[in-house]
Order: sequence, then structure tokens, then C-alpha cells
Amino acid sequence: MTVNLTRIYTRLGDGGETHLGDMSRVPKTHPRIEAYGAIDELNALVGLALTAEGLPARYAEWLRRVQNDLFDLGADLSVPEGGERKRLRVSPEQVTWLEGACDEVNATLEPLKSFVLPGGSVAAAHLHVCRTVCRRAERRALVVEDANPEVVRYLNRLSDLLFILSRGANAGDEPLWEPGRFRE
Repeated sequence: MTVNLTRIYTRLGDGGETHLGDMSRVPKTHPRIEAYGAIDELNALVGLALTAEGLPARYAEWLRRVQNDLFDLGADLSVPEGGERKRLRVSPEQVTWLEGACDEVNATLEPLKSFVLPGGSVAAAHLHVCRTVCRRAERRALVVEDANPEVVRYLNRLSDLLFILSRGANAGDEPLWEPGRFRE
């Protein structure tokens, strides 16, 4: 399937409304728009994380797949259920793939002894930012009426993967929370 974009600006959104994938018009503040807007932001941040020094090649390969999947999530959310045309929907297999990636990396990590502070290496810090935006996208997707539940499941697993990848990118040298350390 290809997408042809002949013109980038249409002026149709100048009044604060936009089209969904089924061509219905909604305000740009509609829950669907908020949800796939957060997913778009996440995708841009994943693209930024891909430029980070120290990101393992295997992680980069997975993140490129995630970027494509995030477009699938946006396409899924952009079209309400129903209608005559068959639409792209996120599948359980996409979620299962994320679980496999989580398991693969997590098996190489030491068990956690405290909460991890976001940061460490440049790559890990970028992945932590992606994780927090992913959680926001998940919260936005939860309020979309009749949304495909696989979208929320995907975002939930993706945030787990981003956390695990951040730990792997820190290669065991991750900053840990020390409760009350700076209290007087």
C-alpha cells in the first residue's frame, strides 16, 4: 500500500477542524486527534533517539520497526469503527513482537534494586523521554471511544520496551533512586 501526498497545505484546518480518515470533520482538540497527535510526537522522538550516540544497532533496528508501527497506530485511530471500507488496524501480533523484544533484552539485564532515574547515557536519556511520551499517548488513546484495544496494548508494551532499552543502553551503569538521600 502506498500513500500519495500531492499537496501539503489545504487550508481546510484553518478554522480549527480537521478530517479523520473516514473524511468526517472534528475539532483539532477531539480525543482521536489528541491521541494520534501524541503518537506522532512519540514517533518524532523515536527518530531523535535513533540519532543518539551509543544506541546499540539491534535497538536501532527495532526502533525503526516501531516508527512504522506508530504510523499504523495513527492510521488505526484516525478512522472510527464501521464504514464499508476495510481499514488498517493494529494486530495482536504487533503487540506480541514487542513482548518478544522486551523478553530478549530484559534477559540480559541485572534485576532492579531500586527505581531508575531517567538519564545515564545520551541514548538512555532519549529513550526515557520516548517512554514518558508513550505513556501520555497511551492515556490519550484510552479516552478514544470505540478505539481498537490493540492500540492501547501496543502503547503499554512499547513503554515497557523503551524502559528496558534505556536500561540496556546504560549497560548496567544506570542512575538509581536513593529514597531520602538529600533530606536533612
